[in-house]
Amino acid sequence: MYKSLQGKRVVITGGARGIGLATAKKFLAEGCKVVIIDIDEENLKKAVSENPGLYGIKADVGDPEQVARAFEEIDRLLGGVDILIANAGISSRRPFLELDYEEWRRVLRVNLDGAFLCAKEAAKRMMKQKSGVILFTASTNGMEGHPYYAHYNASKAGMILLAKTMALELAPWIRVNAVCPGYVLTEMQKAEYSPEMLEKVNSLIPLNRHATPEEIADLFAFLALDEAKYITGAIITIDGGETAGKYVYGFIDKLEIKKD
Repeated sequence: MYKSLQGKRVVITGGARGIGLATAKKFLAEGCKVVIIDIDEENLKKAVSENPGLYGIKADVGDPEQVARAFEEIDRLLGGVDILIANAGISSRRPFLELDYEEWRRVLRVNLDGAFLCAKEAAKRMMKQKSGVILFTASTNGMEGHPYYAHYNASKAGMILLAKTMALELAPWIRVNAVCPGYVLTEMQKAEYSPEMLEKVNSLIPLNRHATPEEIADLFAFLALDEAKYITGAIITIDGGETAGKYVYGFIDKLEIKKD
């Protein structure tokens, strides 16, 4: 266990499943007090019931009023926040010319607006105590173009620059970093890709596989440590070599889009 994490107050958005839930479990195991925020009531209740000590708050991270109320409840439960992991995100595969404004706004609202709203609430509290860590779940999709994900790519690129800007403005008290996973085998990924597509992508990643949610959680835990106290404004990839050179961008557009 990491001694510098014990007793820390941690808030994770999109924490009811996938990377968020794996991260919640990691911080619980490190002796932290953890609250997850999610709009999915069924999975939220399931996560809380299966993980003793975990708190859950239902809220839409893209709604300013709901976010404000959620953080008021966090104040009541934890007395503040030391670590925020802005992880909530949604995605869909759609060619650019078929992408309508409603779907564009839906993805940007959750991914980018949600990160901004939750980070601002957390940062206000952290500045008062003159300490804190804010971590964003961005993506390698925010670093390079990727077919069929114009809305998702734009939201993640926005998160990267939001993290860098916040790191400048909130230093020296608050550290802000963006984690950029590549392909992670989550339920969201399985919903968008057929088994054949997953196998094809794996064959083109240098490490020949998707990451597990737990591997992303381990990186979040490290970045929250006192031992990482000189890391801020960083964009950290965890992608199995995806962006090191040869990658699937030349091949991904040949994969059949899974129909809804």
